[in-house]
Amino acid sequence: MQWAPRTGEVVATAALGVGLALAVLLVDPVGRLLVGAAAVLLLALAAHDGLLRPRLSTGDDGVTVRGLSGPTTIPWARLQVRVRSQRRWGVRARTLELEDRADDAVLVVLGRRDLGADPDVVAEALQAPPS
Repeated sequence: MQWAPRTGEVVATAALGVGLALAVLLVDPVGRLLVGAAAVLLLALAAHDGLLRPRLSTGDDGVTVRGLSGPTTIPWARLQVRVRSQRRWGVRARTLELEDRADDAVLVVLGRRDLGADPDVVAEALQAPPS
């Protein structure tokens, strides 16, 4: 099984970034800076989501998470899965936390946008015995 950001959202983010990049030509100098920065940010986010697909995948050896520094694999026997719910600015956000029980340095936190699915559903799938 694997999870990745939704393709439609990645394409929409890239299209909005390109639109803002083109809009740079139509605004005043201060607006160019702000609109250009927003365009670069959206295009970088779309590139990040597009290049790191799938973000989370399962295999016989464990769970692999793709990140900018390379893939990280946590073996099934050492995998600890949690869903954390936080409230910030009046909005409830749920994240999936994957931790390596043997290595305190390995903690991966993924949100709904990273997974393209509800973190609760992904957690249930990861806690089911591997087949």
